[in-house]
Amino acid sequence: MTQLSKNFSLAEFENSNTAISRGIKNRVPEHLKENMQALVVNVLQPLRDLYGEPISLNSAYRCDELNKAVGGAAKSQHKKAEAADLTCENVKLLFNTLESSDIEFDQAIYYRKKNFLHVSYSRNGNRKEIILK
Repeated sequence: MTQLSKNFSLAEFENSNTAISRGIKNRVPEHLKENMQALVVNVLQPLRDLYGEPISLNSAYRCDELNKAVGGAAKSQHKKAEAADLTCENVKLLFNTLESSDIEFDQAIYYRKKNFLHVSYSRNGNRKEIILK
């Protein structure tokens, strides 16, 4: 298992129950690994350190076939290894932690009813856009 940081691994980025059940090979291509590493180093690990509790990746990298299978947006940052959907014991606190931090991110979308937090990071500039759904 390739560790990307103290708390996140490549296997977590590629894991998908939908991909497994449908026989989809969901592997991060070499040319996108820098995006994935930037997301981990700049957002995920700092957020995990501030939050202080385990965070799970619901969905991170998605190949085209997997993105279509889950109904993802055509231009989803998941397809570029720039986004991850996070779950944890207290997603609202996780969102509040990110919102009040100085962590640079592109988007933070808090899905209150579905109880997960989508975060993204772009190496080409970040909007620090916060959306509540």
